[in-house]
Amino acid sequence: MSTMLKVQDQYKLFPLGQIVFTCGVNSQVADDIFFTKFVLRSLRRHATGDWGDLCEEDKKENEFSLNKNLRIFSAYEKGEVKIWIITEADRSATTILFPDEY
Repeated sequence: MSTMLKVQDQYKLFPLGQIVFTCGVNSQVADDIFFTKFVLRSLRRHATGDWGDLCEEDKKENEFSLNKNLRIFSAYEKGEVKIWIITEADRSATTILFPDEY
């Protein structure tokens, strides 16, 4: 896993800060290797500017937010599963959560 994070660091557009999971995401990561891989791929996409399943307006908002120290939000879906990834405006933390945990 450290190799994947090095690749991610090499291409990321902004600092992620501390990466945290909500209780629901953490439980599913602990129990489901396929979900864990989905989360890691989604985090890599988020860090490299692939905002996932957002409308064009929200994607443009993220592009604007990159250099303005504003919050960055991404959404990713795989089948019935949807996660959100939010990086705080000060880049101190990135939270991975299910939409119903917001």
